[in-house]
Amino acid sequence: MLNYQVKIGLAPMRRDVTPRPGIFNWEKAEERGHRIVKFIKENFTTDKVTFVDLEGINPVNVMYCEADVPKVVEKFKAEKVDAVLVINCNFGNEEICAMVGRELGKPLCIWAPIDDSFLPDGTRYTDSQCGIFGVSRQLQRMHVPFSFIKTCAVEDEAFAEGLKKFISVSCMVKNFRGMRIAQVGMRPKPFCSVIFNEGELMEKFGLQVVPVNLAVVIDKYNKILAENDAELEEGAKLLLSRYEMDDLTPPLLKKVYAFVLLYQWVFETYNVQAVSAECWTAMQLGVGAMPCTAYSVLADMGYIISCESDLHGAITMAMLSCATLGEKIPFFGEFTVRHPDDPNGELLWHCGPFAYSLKKEGVPCKNVNMRQWFQVKDGEYTVARMDQDNGKYTLLSGTCETMDGPYTFGTYLWAKFNNLDAWERKLVEGPYIHHMAEIEGDVTEELKEFTKYVPFLTIDTVEA
Repeated sequence: MLNYQVKIGLAPMRRDVTPRPGIFNWEKAEERGHRIVKFIKENFTTDKVTFVDLEGINPVNVMYCEADVPKVVEKFKAEKVDAVLVINCNFGNEEICAMVGRELGKPLCIWAPIDDSFLPDGTRYTDSQCGIFGVSRQLQRMHVPFSFIKTCAVEDEAFAEGLKKFISVSCMVKNFRGMRIAQVGMRPKPFCSVIFNEGELMEKFGLQVVPVNLAVVIDKYNKILAENDAELEEGAKLLLSRYEMDDLTPPLLKKVYAFVLLYQWVFETYNVQAVSAECWTAMQLGVGAMPCTAYSVLADMGYIISCESDLHGAITMAMLSCATLGEKIPFFGEFTVRHPDDPNGELLWHCGPFAYSLKKEGVPCKNVNMRQWFQVKDGEYTVARMDQDNGKYTLLSGTCETMDGPYTFGTYLWAKFNNLDAWERKLVEGPYIHHMAEIEGDVTEELKEFTKYVPFLTIDTVEA
């Protein structure tokens, strides 16, 4: 499964020059660095986010010279930090910031706390903002990708928002690098649109596609049916309590819930973070049941599974989940039909795999032929897809708002876009298809920032 624990290295930094009254005062820089590190650790540590400071790298616990670089790198590597926040305590030191960033190879964020007020005699102690321009230029010259929080006080909302976004991006990068995705079964024959290049994904991104033989899957499924009856009985009761059922589905609920145990086994056995699964042809033929409703249960457990063998879709869903540190649940709604009355309305739909927790209150909730039918709750959603053409990989992202629309079967939301014609053209001209991943909230900035740290992947947007 995905790992939402993020550890950030805090690297306060000052200029290394002979101390003198004014902007390069050592004591002022070191004092504010210590105060800021303490504030960040006390106010932003959570059950998912922890911080590592520079205590012990030198007597002042602030980096300022080239001799500090190997010590900082060694400490952060030993602590297994996922990213680094460099704090410009005065003008800073562009050389060592770039060296640390290059040696670590982790997401790097630079920030200058707002400078202190002038003294009556005109003295300024820090000039942190001035130094951040030199720092950024050196990072550019050394080809070190970096993020940036605008100059502000550590207590400001702008800092909290910037740090939160950087933490999200760090979580995405951490999980993307070396991600393992299980391919359960082959794609449905007519779905040429979901073809992917396994070798290229490994060569460009280090992503590993783990093939899972369908014969092995079916054998394990049948063993679950034979050996886990008590657990399947409880699962069937859970499903029965959630839906208005048709006549066909209730006798098959144990078989439906068996997919929950099956895919938990796939994740554990093959040590994968996401699954791309064949679902609506081979499964029904192989075991006599459909996994759509089980995907819903698994989604609420935190498992990422894309249907119809869409591996690029599974990767996109995983990145959306990481953008929220697992707080929100992605789903897989495809562009299906236009709204009958609104030219910017579109049905984002699939046959029944969305997480049950996404259901809108007060709407019909049915289960027909082992598939859920309900509408997704109202709100703003990010819509995204990673795909490729001729070896060029892009990540498309944008947002939509829910809107009213006709009732229909399956799991769905009616989405209102700023310019649906532009979205339609983008999907038609490619390299994208109608399959999209969605998640509650606007994480488009996080997605854009994420691509800075992934060579061969560029952000793409829909021009309104």
